[in-house]
Amino acid sequence: MKNYIKSSLYLLLLVFGFSSCEYDGIDPITAVDPGPDAGAPQITILYPTEGTTIQIPGAVAAINIRLEVVDDIEVDKIEVMVNGNQIAMFDEFLDYRIVKRTIAFDNVTNGEHTLTVRATDISGNVTTKEVNFSKEPPYSPKYAGEFFYMPYDGDFMELVNIYTAEEIGNPRTSTTSFLGTGSYRGVADSYINVPLNDADLGNEFSAAFWYKLSADEARAGILVAGDDATDRKQGFRLFREGSGTTQTIKLNVGTGTGESWNDGGSIDVTGEWVHIAFSISATESILYVNGMPLRTGTMSAPIDWTGVEELTVGAGGETFSYWNHKSDTNSLIDELRLFNNVLSQSDIQNLINASAVTLHMPFDGQFKDMVSNREVTVVGTPGFAGESKKGSDAYAGAADSYLTLPSAGLLGEEFSATFWYKLNADPNRAGIIVVGPEDSGNAGFPQTQNNRKFGFRFFRENGAAGHQRFKLNVGNGTADTWVDGGAAADVANDAGWVHLAFTISRTSAIVYINGVAVKESAFSGIDWTGTDLVSIMSGAPRFTEWGHLSDQSYMDELRFYNKVLTPTEIQDAMSN
Repeated sequence: MKNYIKSSLYLLLLVFGFSSCEYDGIDPITAVDPGPDAGAPQITILYPTEGTTIQIPGAVAAINIRLEVVDDIEVDKIEVMVNGNQIAMFDEFLDYRIVKRTIAFDNVTNGEHTLTVRATDISGNVTTKEVNFSKEPPYSPKYAGEFFYMPYDGDFMELVNIYTAEEIGNPRTSTTSFLGTGSYRGVADSYINVPLNDADLGNEFSAAFWYKLSADEARAGILVAGDDATDRKQGFRLFREGSGTTQTIKLNVGTGTGESWNDGGSIDVTGEWVHIAFSISATESILYVNGMPLRTGTMSAPIDWTGVEELTVGAGGETFSYWNHKSDTNSLIDELRLFNNVLSQSDIQNLINASAVTLHMPFDGQFKDMVSNREVTVVGTPGFAGESKKGSDAYAGAADSYLTLPSAGLLGEEFSATFWYKLNADPNRAGIIVVGPEDSGNAGFPQTQNNRKFGFRFFRENGAAGHQRFKLNVGNGTADTWVDGGAAADVANDAGWVHLAFTISRTSAIVYINGVAVKESAFSGIDWTGTDLVSIMSGAPRFTEWGHLSDQSYMDELRFYNKVLTPTEIQDAMSN
């Protein structure tokens, strides 16, 4: 028995010995006093941010709310509310000092909403943070009488009534566009049909769109609204015919007992975008190309819509293919709008002018592009000025703060930008608008991004005493061109609101201040390779090596254009 006890004690000591040896090389865990609670939790709402606008087809949308809560001691509870109603609550955390959460919320209705996040730490300190966001229909009619709009930005959705077109054959969208990110591209034996509502159809009718003709087919239907395959006494037919070198665009309108012909005229076959419009009243039809009336046809009676139920885009379709006006192969159609009134020549010119604006940010209390549903990312804490040159507010820059947005749909062979600007010369250099590529040679070094062979950089830096000098740098793919007007491009630090603009064409780049050209440089055409990001009010993240970082000035009424503005148009932009 004694030997048994001795053996047991020996084994027990041996186990302790091995345990001691096993942990000799590991530092023991030492408790650290976290100290006193220094304050309440800090809340960051990553999405939605203040002023976010959600534009998704349908009456109700789903979003992912993203937030982060940080506390110096311990987070005890997080509550998430939308419009005062709790949608989530958390009180268990793996990391009780840094908490990140994503909350799915599937009941965002049209209108204004308030997201509230309340965080409580273990000492009872409470922080509450709110952001306001909204949901809007993807599109609201912009013009009198407009009842139909198809932008073809990657799909075949009609945005006023939220219809998705019926696809016949294999129609496609193209990434080549006049406005936005896409257009309709004709494919052989293919087209789309979109429903028309009787309530939208009356004695007056107009249509307008941008068109890039391919003469691969000698004749083709473009827009057709008919009732059956042999009868031209109802609806209308817009089509073209000719050869690879000459094309004529024509319009046929049914009056119930007969038909009216508008024999139109010639249309560009060189592959350039042209604006097509036509109007139909009770007494006449007018066909327009690039805002100019091409021909007027006489109507013996108003248009008859009996039996017309849908619009065919890109072909003669089921009701107008018997004269071989079939699919408009490889032609492009963009920004199609229909109206239940007669458009005047002035109305059509306004449509053309508006189509040249690819981005418009008025900064009236929100960071939103009014042209399209473009995602705007807010970096840092930019704000609003509480004053403006136009509208109700302006962008107010802050340190380490700026906006970014994707460049898709904004870049072309021609480019212009206009905006109002109120200078804060501290810091004494800053980026204002940059569309540049990532500097792959300096990958991982954000402070040395400076690839100037592509895109453009518009910025300012210290000029003569008490002034800032505004400059433009543009890349053609192999080298960069400077548009530096010297002292002529200086603005006094206390100048107040000034109007800034620049244009980039295939042959030159020009900088304007208050409607006056201060410098023009010869230029061989911009190369946009790799320029997928636009920075507003900072050089970051693509133009940082020389310290052109965030601009703490004010900006108002920023617009981008897909054309080169004339001096008169720039002066008009100042007045409007």
